[in-house]
Parts: sequence; C-alpha cells; structure tokens
Amino acid sequence: MNIVDKAIGIFSPQTAVKRIAARQKLNMMSEIVNTGYSEGGASYTKKSLKGMTGISASPQLDIDANLWTLRNRSRTLYMTSPIAVSAIKTTKTNVIGSGLKLKSRIDHEFLGLTEEQANQWENKIEREFEFWASTRKCDALRLNNFYEIQDLMLMGELMNGDGFCALKFAQPNNLMPYGLRLQVIEADRISTPYTLGLQTESFWGRNDQNGNEIYSGVEMDKNGATVAYWVCNQYPYTMTGYQFTAPEWKRVPAWGSNSGRPNILHIFHPERAEQRRGVPMLAPVIEELQQLKRYEQAELMAAVISGMFTVFITSESPASTMPFGESFPMGTQPVNTNDNEYEMGNGAIVTLNQGERVEIADPKRPSTAFDGFVDAVSKSIGAGLEIPADLLLKRFNASYSASRAALLEAWKVFRARREWLANEFCQPVYEQFLAEAVARGRIEAQGFFDDPIIRRAWCKADWNGPAQGMLDPTKEVQAAERRVLNGFSTREEETKGLTGGNFKENAKQLKRENELLRQAGGQINEV
Repeated sequence: MNIVDKAIGIFSPQTAVKRIAARQKLNMMSEIVNTGYSEGGASYTKKSLKGMTGISASPQLDIDANLWTLRNRSRTLYMTSPIAVSAIKTTKTNVIGSGLKLKSRIDHEFLGLTEEQANQWENKIEREFEFWASTRKCDALRLNNFYEIQDLMLMGELMNGDGFCALKFAQPNNLMPYGLRLQVIEADRISTPYTLGLQTESFWGRNDQNGNEIYSGVEMDKNGATVAYWVCNQYPYTMTGYQFTAPEWKRVPAWGSNSGRPNILHIFHPERAEQRRGVPMLAPVIEELQQLKRYEQAELMAAVISGMFTVFITSESPASTMPFGESFPMGTQPVNTNDNEYEMGNGAIVTLNQGERVEIADPKRPSTAFDGFVDAVSKSIGAGLEIPADLLLKRFNASYSASRAALLEAWKVFRARREWLANEFCQPVYEQFLAEAVARGRIEAQGFFDDPIIRRAWCKADWNGPAQGMLDPTKEVQAAERRVLNGFSTREEETKGLTGGNFKENAKQLKRENELLRQAGGQINEV
C-alpha cells in the first residue's frame, strides 16, 4: 500500500480496498500471456470466469479440514432426505445385498493338487469359514455376523467417507474354535489427539515420541507411509450424565511388528495422491440434495394447506378468535353469539355485513412443474453419484432398451465397488482366518507359512454377491445359452451372473431331484 492509498484509507477504507484489488488484478493480467488455456479455462479476463476464484491446496487442507462438516451433513441428509437414502441404500443393496459369500479358488496346478483334491479342500475351507462367519461370535462386540459387518463397513464408507475394522483375537472355546474377532470402528473415533504437541489445525498433530505427523488420526512416518491409527475411546462431544468427559486416545500400529499382519483394516476411495481419509459419497451433491429436500417439503406443506378448505372474511371489524369449522365440545353450545361470525352449511345463504367480502385460500398446489423439476435435479444428482435417475427414484417408465442401458451402466459401478470391497476387506479377513485355521491344524495347507507365493495360492478366492437382475428373463437366458454354446462364458459364470447362485451346488441338487423323480416315475429333463 503506497502513501496515496494509505491517505485514502483514512477517509474511505472501501475505496482504498478497491484500488488495491484493481492494482493486483492489473499486475496479474499483465503477467499472463494470452496463449493456450489462458484464453480458455484459465482465463482471468472473460466475464463468465471472473467470479471463479476457487483455490485448491493439499489433500489434507482440502479434505481433512472439511471432513467434520461433510460427515455431519451427509448423515443429516441420510436421516432426512429420501433421495439421499435411496442413493446410499441402492448402492449397498446392489453391491453386497445380504453379504458377499466366499468361493475358494486355489491354484491347484501350482500347488500340485488334482481337481478332485482341490474341490475337496475348497469345500472344507468354505464350510469352516461359513461356520465362523455366520455367527455373531466373529464380532468382538457380539452384535453382528460377518455378512452384517460387511454392511456396516460399506455403509460407513458411503456415509462417512471411510470405514475401519480392528482385527482382534480372543481365547477359543468348545463352541468357537477360532479366536479371530472383528470390531467395526466409527470413522469419527479415528482422530488426532489434541494433547499431542503443538497443533496448527484441529485435524493435525505430531507424535512427540517419534516426531511423526498425524493427520485425522492417521500417523505417518518420515517417508509418508501409514504406521499407526489413533483411536479415541468415545465419540466427539460425548456426555456422561450432564458433563463432557475428557477423551483418551490409544495408538494402534497399522501392522504387527513381528507377524506383519494388519491390526486395522481401513477402506476408502482415494481421490488424490497422498490422501489419508475418505470423502462421503454424497459430498459432491450435498447442496443439490438439501435444496431439493427444501423444495419437496415446501410443496408438501402447500399441498396439505390446499387440502384444507379455508375461507377468510376481510372486514374492518375486530377479527374473530375462532376460525370457521372450529367445533365445540359435544353437547355444548357457545354461550355468546357474535354477529360477525358466520357458519358454513349445505345450501346455506349468508348475508355479509357492510364492508365484508369472502376470500378463499388457494395456494395453487401441487405445482404442475413439481415432477419436472424433481426429475431434472435427480438426473443431476444421479450423474454425480453414477446412479441413473431411474434407479435412484425407483421409477422405470422408459423403454426396455433405455431401462436396460441404465441398469447396465449402474451395474458397472456396483461391480467395481464390489470388487473393491472384496479386495480391501473380505479377502484380508479371509486370509487371517485361513492362517489361523492352518496354524491350529484344522486345515492342512502344505508350505503355507514357508513361502508367500504358496500362501497366496492357498488364499485365492472369489466373493459372490447378488445378481444383476433381469428385465426380460427369456431374452437374458437365451443370450446366456448362446454365450455358453459359443465358449464366450461358462455355466458357472452365467449362473453367478443371472441368479447369483452356485453352479456346482445347483448340479448336485438337480442330480438328487432327478433321482427322486426317477423313483417316483416322473418325467426327467436332462440338462
């Protein structure tokens, strides 16, 4: 600021601010060479881009510093906005349904096993895993089985941005021979202790013992690798009785120092390099969802009001305190009558006093533009979430081709998210379970602990979930038959894709049913 600006600032601060801003803008424009993107998206001279002054910084400043607000708004929308609920629950239902099921796929050729030996081993481990996964004893809190824990982890990632699960061990007993236990941790509890070192932001801290930086509860070493998580013993602003209790944090190493096994599984979809925490699914469309919710509520209230036949009598006389239609207690009559009060009845003819006239409340609702506006905003929200509006609104009024194209496009997203959840959560849990089963001698896997490549060959598996669904079953089945006949697919793949079932189990069941029909003298259709 020069002397002139200072002098002007004494008498007119606003004018001084405008002079400084204009000077800075002029300097910026003089430095810009009008080539390439400077005439396009990077232009500071075009009127359409002058107000676009957004600044992006590091992932920590852009994401971590705003997570508290994003999480709370995301949860509020989930609890109050039907479209937000549909977006999250539609994704969850199509990704995991009732839970992803294990299908062991060991590399029997590498392990030197025959197909029959491999099938026997796979059936045995699937039986053992199902025994552990189908009970609540796999949960450290005894609240959910493994498939319900999948639901919690995915819901946490969609609503909060990320999900955490601690891998613990308990003492086995006669009812549960395995000690592996899972504990789902809410994203809010993974936070930076505000008692550690000097903080410049609420999400940042430093471990005084080793000098590692902590961002949103994730501790990193000097190379930027995640080495530990800081778990708070309570949710933010937790109250005991009528007082806030002081929170305490526990440092949990990300990996076992000796075994190398994960202590905490952290799942989230990174958007940028060096990102430590995830962003809620609804974050890009929070404003649209909130405005749409307000509009729907306003229209609903207007529709309710329009359903009430309300009449106003405008007059210069004092207004009555009892509106038309107000009933008296049964068997009673008003003590005093008022000449300025009128009653409505069948075929009634009422003479108004001088200076009075009747006005009927007519909010003109519901608005004829309501459906079109909701559809337009829902399309925008669906595009941002990669969920077609037809699926988001559960309304399929388009043609067969259009509806099928929308479902196929959505299914690409659901399948990718399913594979991600299986790789980031289900498979690591299964590998820890299998390691314990081999260590306890319940499963025989030669060389499992000797070579990581051999261990990987024993751990290979698929995770099957709900099928895509069919709009026209006849056409879908015919297409599946042609793919199998031409070698483009297998019966096992088509069974999984069409119904989500298991071809081998279906074949065994069909064999038993055919035998029963043969004994009963019924007609058998050989497959």
